[in-house]
Amino acid sequence: MSDLILFWHRRDLRISDNTGLAAARQRSAKVVGVFCLDPNILERDDVAPVRVTYMIGCLQALQQRYAQAGSQLLILHANPVQAIPALAATLDAKAVFWNWDVEPYSQKRDRAVIEALKEKGIEFLEKNWDQLLHSPEDIRTGSNQPYTVYTPFWKNWSSKAKANPVETLENAEGLTETEKEKAKVAGAIELPSAQELGFVWDGELVIAPTEAAAQERLEEFCAHAIDEYQQQRNFPATDGTSRLSAALKFGAISIRTVWQATQQALENSRSEETEASIRTWQQELAWREFYQHAMYHFPELAEGAYRDTFKNFPWQTNVEHFQAWCEGRTGYPIVDAAMRQLNELGWMHNRCRMIVASFLTKDLLINPQLGEKYFMQKLIDGDLSANNGGWQWSASSGMDPKPLRIFNPASQAQKFDPDAEYIRQWLPELRSIDTEYLVTGNITPLERQAVDYPAPIVEHKKQQKQFKEFYQQQKIQPLG
Repeated sequence: MSDLILFWHRRDLRISDNTGLAAARQRSAKVVGVFCLDPNILERDDVAPVRVTYMIGCLQALQQRYAQAGSQLLILHANPVQAIPALAATLDAKAVFWNWDVEPYSQKRDRAVIEALKEKGIEFLEKNWDQLLHSPEDIRTGSNQPYTVYTPFWKNWSSKAKANPVETLENAEGLTETEKEKAKVAGAIELPSAQELGFVWDGELVIAPTEAAAQERLEEFCAHAIDEYQQQRNFPATDGTSRLSAALKFGAISIRTVWQATQQALENSRSEETEASIRTWQQELAWREFYQHAMYHFPELAEGAYRDTFKNFPWQTNVEHFQAWCEGRTGYPIVDAAMRQLNELGWMHNRCRMIVASFLTKDLLINPQLGEKYFMQKLIDGDLSANNGGWQWSASSGMDPKPLRIFNPASQAQKFDPDAEYIRQWLPELRSIDTEYLVTGNITPLERQAVDYPAPIVEHKKQQKQFKEFYQQQKIQPLG
């Protein structure tokens, strides 16, 4: 058996500050990366072309980084349960290391890979959490139960010391020419383009797919925007957020590196307002972990509502309403602007994600799982845990002590897009309409007709009342 250790990348597409990769390098100088294009994932019907495009870009950059470190990143396109152990055996690797994941499919897949490696006598790295600052087992209630409410989770999570970044892979040894030929026999291929995989995205990317771009975005955010994050984060026309979500989803940047940057920003803060803004962003990072911990402990969340009241909720099945929501043709300007942004950019401001999710579930009374899936089909940062958690929060079906939070589209627009900048950006046909009418939605029928903008497909007050009636009925006697 050789000294080779294969490091299996999944959602950690970097060589900097990668805990599993650093552990592999500590064990051996001969460390080779591998990424498996998994048909079980790529052939789902909720895969966004923009997300695959970003992922392929990250892999291209990762291959370059491995070459700079003296090694290689191998690419497989097969079921990893068979392909990873077969590659390891062919190359006579002594171990396969990887970082653990919270998602139900990932855990099932990894357990199957472990069993296959055991049969071949190949070592593996036990649960190593790289995408989280604290593992799901480390944050528990006083009665040793997982948290189901964010605030006490945050208090516990934020009180614990955070790990520092780990060493970056350097001076590694790669495969010999003979081993490269063996790898080809075992299925190693050239990295395909997103188009070759069947995914076409012609638009721009909200962040470039490299470690360097993610690090640059983090530094820029901490230097210019984090000081006012608390005041600016809810205004979609303002560039007040980090836009690091895709980089964190694919691990183009490490959560430890991000957290360390926030701590440095705190040390450099010169006012209570600045400190409060930084703490607010830290709380958003904690929300990310809260949803990932929830998915780990309650994998049934991926299949439906957490709250019993919503498990048989009488959602409506109006196909035309759903299509209008998808296309940004509901007649509610702030909702339509947000959906146009999603469709064109593959990304949506978080405040707007809440607005459109509330509208789909509380105004159109449509099952949030349809909206959740549509988001995954479009978002560059589409992540099961975060997307599911956000949708269940908006639908009132998840872990939320305030289950009847309902957003009024008009009041949301008036508060967070008071000058209608965001609306005008994404609904150019409405640029000539007075701001007052854009943010309230009180556009006259003649004006709507003149610019080919639809009338509201539902009445907010009426639909809000209907939702509350459904909810009360379910509380008394759940349907089904």
